[in-house]
This record gives sequence, structure tokens and C-alpha cells, in this order.
Amino acid sequence: MDELTERDRLLLLEQTKDPATIHALESLPLLETWRCLEIGAGAGSIAHWLGERCPQGHVIAADIDTRNLDPHRSPNVEGQEVDISTHTFAPSSFDLIHARAVLCHLPARDEILARALEWLAPGGWLLVEDVYTLPVGSSPYTAMNHYAAAARHAAQARGADMQWGSKIPGILATLGFGNVTAESQLRLVGTGGALDELWRINLQQAGRHLVRDGHLAQNDLDACLALLDDPNFTDIRYIGITARGQKLPA
Repeated sequence: MDELTERDRLLLLEQTKDPATIHALESLPLLETWRCLEIGAGAGSIAHWLGERCPQGHVIAADIDTRNLDPHRSPNVEGQEVDISTHTFAPSSFDLIHARAVLCHLPARDEILARALEWLAPGGWLLVEDVYTLPVGSSPYTAMNHYAAAARHAAQARGADMQWGSKIPGILATLGFGNVTAESQLRLVGTGGALDELWRINLQQAGRHLVRDGHLAQNDLDACLALLDDPNFTDIRYIGITARGQKLPA
């Protein structure tokens, strides 16, 4: 992680994804008293939104690194620096658990979903937003395919699954969640704006490590970055998947 650009990445993530996240959260029967857990809180925009939406409730903003969270912004939002892969909460602690763009990176992702079911109170909801990265070779741009191959190799080596998003609804149903639904959204880069800048930072952060470790040639990384400045460039790099499930009353 490049700490010099990580906050910029988190803010761009909020800018590009918060509208869809808020739309998904508003599809749930949110009550002012709900107790919420935000997994991978980042810079905290959704945790604080939940704090405002549930003023009589409580929000735990959990992240392995809470330096980008403002601890004084909302009185009912509590930042907790924890590793969600090993941390646990008491049964029935929450009415809502939300995770965005984090679980695909964690080897224990399936187990976290199972534990989330325990952490939810009966009738509570789990909302997970993650990605399905398109297969290597799906891009018409050679450099992007080279980057995708290198990124896939590195992800597999660290136990990540960047195509995990498509599995979430089935996992939720298998675990016993009820009222499971899902939506998808294509993520198009090359149209300018915040999504391109988010993709640029992702390329810079991850690409630097891929080149250093010998998985990607520097000229391929340079070519990927140059494409973002090409007015004729357009590409679909991944599909965003939003899945929800409810803990049914016993």
C-alpha cells in the first residue's frame, strides 16, 4: 500500500461508490435504533451516513487501519481497529452488517460471512458489495490483459479471489440467509472522471509491486497508465456485485 495515495484512493472510492451503496442501504427497512457494523470502513463516509440515519442506534466502523477515520465526526460512530478475519463479536450484536470492496481480499471471506450470520440479530440484514473481475484476455488492450494476468497471480498468492463477487448470493443461501437478492453493475473506465482516477491509483499502487516482484513489465504498466490519457480508450475491467440476505427469525 502506498500511504501517500491511500487516502486519495479511499476518497475516490467513496465518490464513485457511495451513491450505489446508499441506494442499496435505503432498500432495507432501516430503523433509527439499528446497531450497525461497517466492515472495512476506510475513510468512514458510509459509517457516518449510517450514524446519521440511525441516530438512536450505534455504528462500529471496523478496519485494520483506522488512521483515515475521523473519531469526532459522529457521536454514535465508534472506530475499532481490528482484523475482521480473526476478530469476533457477540451473537445478535447487530441489525445490519455492511462490507464493501474488502472481503474478496481476505482468505477467510467465506468464514466471515458465516460468522456475520451469528453476529446478526434475528431479522437483521447483511449487505455485501464486491467485485467480479473479468477473466484474463477479456480486454481488447494487450497491456490490460498483461496487467490482469499479473494481478490475478498476485491475488491468488495472497489468498484473494477477485472473482468472488459472483459466489456471494449462493454462499448466503447455503449458510441459511433468507430473502437473498443481488444486483450487478458494469464498471466502465475510459470515460473520464473519478472512476478513471480511482483506476489510475489502483494501477499505480498495485502495479508498482507487480513490477518489483517480476510479475509485470514496466512498459506494460506504463502502457496501462497511458491508456487512461487516451481519449479513444474505453474498457470494462470488472463488474460490481451487491448481494443482501436476512437472518430469519428462529
